[in-house]
Amino acid sequence: MSIKNLWKAANPKGHLLTAISFLIPIVCGAGFIISIGLSLNGSVEDTLISGQFDIWTVLATMGAKALGLLPVVIACGIAGSIAGKPGVAPGFVVGLAANAISAGFIGGILGGYIAGFMALGIIKNVKVPNWAKGLMPTLIVPFFASLFSGLIMIYIIGTPVGIFTDALTSFLTNMGSSSSLLLGAAIGALCIIDFGGPINKTCFAFVLTLQAQGINEPITALQLVNTATPVGFGLAYFIGKLLRKNIYNDEEVETLKSAVPMGVVNIVEGAIPVVMNDIVRGITAAAIGGACGGAITMVFGADSTVPFGGVFMLPTMTSPMVGVMALLVNILVTGTIYAVIKKDVPREVVINNDDKEEDIDLNEIKIG
Repeated sequence: MSIKNLWKAANPKGHLLTAISFLIPIVCGAGFIISIGLSLNGSVEDTLISGQFDIWTVLATMGAKALGLLPVVIACGIAGSIAGKPGVAPGFVVGLAANAISAGFIGGILGGYIAGFMALGIIKNVKVPNWAKGLMPTLIVPFFASLFSGLIMIYIIGTPVGIFTDALTSFLTNMGSSSSLLLGAAIGALCIIDFGGPINKTCFAFVLTLQAQGINEPITALQLVNTATPVGFGLAYFIGKLLRKNIYNDEEVETLKSAVPMGVVNIVEGAIPVVMNDIVRGITAAAIGGACGGAITMVFGADSTVPFGGVFMLPTMTSPMVGVMALLVNILVTGTIYAVIKKDVPREVVINNDDKEEDIDLNEIKIG
């Protein structure tokens, strides 16, 4: 089997995206909890001692503890996607090992693959007597896969990954304004060009890795762009009217009536039908608007702790007005560019009925 076919069969991207789909609700829930607690003067404590805390400290601590387990969650998700239920326990153990040796979120991702494929290898290649087959998914596979993958994390890959993670975090934390602008523009443009497709998901995996290290601006940039773009296409309708242009047909206008509210809560896919009708101009406007919004987010430091939710992310930022500014600029740029470069179209959708059979007029039928 060639390397290409082997890579395709292993499906690493699919397993990662499956794990992320499990991760997002946890990050969102924990992110909102910690944001509420911290915004109301709560503090994150290592241990909650009875009688020495208030409700806001409880919320902040609960959220922080949950977010601290992200390497465990992603490792469980990947290993479970690869090997099914027998892979969950090895994923859990290797994720805890990644946390213990400070390998972080990247360590959790790598550990998930190691644990999952090790568990899958044991399932497919280890033969046991008939009386022991019932022990395979509950004892044999979890024990050996957990043992070996955990030891590999601690003794082989954990330390190098931890060093790389610390270096990446330090580099991003100390970036100057020009570097932040370029990174924000790149994230903003790339995350929107396929409107929630594989490129968007790949960007999301990257920025989620950074958020797990406490760098919230990149993931905020991505989510604000996803929020602003459908609204920008809605604004283009009104800008087109000011320019005395008709840029949407009736069907597209109806689509925008649902796409814009969906965008407000960070569901970008509602705008796909509109973009597909003029894909080059649509992607051009979205990418330029996204680059502008992402750059503002990174340069001025919009830093939501919650990686989803659209406008509901704004209260979780230390500077909500920066998030508002990034949204408004993104919306305005996307809407203006699309309205300017879009050609006039007829309002009514013309349906070709040439191939349909003509209706029979009963009055024209003569008998005898």
